[in-house]
Amino acid sequence: MSPDTMRAAESSVAEDRGYRDSLTKIEPYGIEHIPDVERHGKPRSQFFLWFAAGMNFPIVVLGFSATYFGLPFWAAVLAIVLAGVTSSAGMGYLSAMGVRLGVPQQMQGRGPLGFIGNLFPVAYVNVFAGIGWAAVTVILGGQAIALLTDIPFWLSALILMGIQLGVAVIGYNLIHFLQRILSFVLVVGFVFITIVAAANGKVVNTANESAPGFDGIGGWIIFFGWFFSFIVAWMPFASDYSRYLPNTPGNRRGAGWATMSGNFVTLVWMGILGTLLGSTTTASDSIGALKELMGPWAAVGLGVVALSSFTQNFLNVYGGAISIQTMGVPVKRHTAVVFICVASYLVALWGQTGFNSGFTAFLNLTAYCIAPYVAVLVCDYLFGGRRTERGLRELFDKSRKFEWGFVAWAAGVVLSSPFWMSSIYTGPIAAAFPQIGDLSYYVGGAVAAGVYFATHRRQRLSGREMLDRGAAAQTL
Repeated sequence: MSPDTMRAAESSVAEDRGYRDSLTKIEPYGIEHIPDVERHGKPRSQFFLWFAAGMNFPIVVLGFSATYFGLPFWAAVLAIVLAGVTSSAGMGYLSAMGVRLGVPQQMQGRGPLGFIGNLFPVAYVNVFAGIGWAAVTVILGGQAIALLTDIPFWLSALILMGIQLGVAVIGYNLIHFLQRILSFVLVVGFVFITIVAAANGKVVNTANESAPGFDGIGGWIIFFGWFFSFIVAWMPFASDYSRYLPNTPGNRRGAGWATMSGNFVTLVWMGILGTLLGSTTTASDSIGALKELMGPWAAVGLGVVALSSFTQNFLNVYGGAISIQTMGVPVKRHTAVVFICVASYLVALWGQTGFNSGFTAFLNLTAYCIAPYVAVLVCDYLFGGRRTERGLRELFDKSRKFEWGFVAWAAGVVLSSPFWMSSIYTGPIAAAFPQIGDLSYYVGGAVAAGVYFATHRRQRLSGREMLDRGAAAQTL
């Protein structure tokens, strides 16, 4: 890539490249600020995008785990609904930030953390949320196809990833278009699965104290945390899919509500469906449980699961590519998409066995680092002067290596680690008091916000002049 091209890829003032609402043209923008002339679309597009992404089997897998904790059906539903309200509201706010600032979510992290400081969480997000989530979804889709046909897993996964690669390479407009269509297709499929599951299933409203993971309120808190962290894992990508919308107050409000609604409806629906599956079947895994419960309609159910893998992985692969560019790697967006797809396919081949336990451990570790990151981003947006012209230009200034926001993020991660609770690592407080459940996300976010407020008016670590935080300066 030439020096001129590299400078263009890191500019807060991108030229008009005639992208508009084209469905066939490869998206020419990456991490740059989207110019006003290229802003297009309606806020309702955010609902269809996130509704389709959530209409996916990983959430069913989480609901299926209610039986492991021995939770009564009503307690599981309460945890799912509360997690859905709180986490989806956060997603909605981050989506509105994308409309105003016009840059991807992780680029916004360069403001409070600095360029080098932002590399640490973004590299983590890139490896785990981009590659990891894409692999998770390919495993589920590939397993569903393998149960339907005689195609080996390696080939079914390759077919799925190849289609996802093609869509993600073309980019933003095609993703939104296909998510809208798949929303209507998948809602029919999952309504059918839900009806069959409700007819053949049973609701268990008593606690199962002999369940392997039964721990009273602690199990409920962990179950709640898994659903909460599922949406948290999407938060570093929320602005990526709203940044092309015209920056108006109505669009910001509309995008926020549409994003929140799309995430909430599917999280609750798929979560309750998974809980029903887990309390009804004898299968030890969620895909097998679906096949057992659907009976003669198993082919339809497994086909819907395979199709649903596309809606989430379009976003996983696209977001992972944005992560690579945010790290300053001098590649074009579509080149980064190819890297993410190849890496995800290899991880899927490696991780197809022992999936359920690995999935929840991976989900926890993702959210442990993302919760403090999101807390710092929101604080900076509200109180750091980011909604100014200079605040926007700063995002593209690589000479600002570290800022206090990095300290806040690191403090949130480190000080929450004693509360971590996963099969990979369990902190000393979590080990000593398992009955309180996993509090890591909330501790990490609170600590990060507290450190941010304790430092955000101190001399900046980069030595740069403070941004104007007055109300009159917030012109974006």
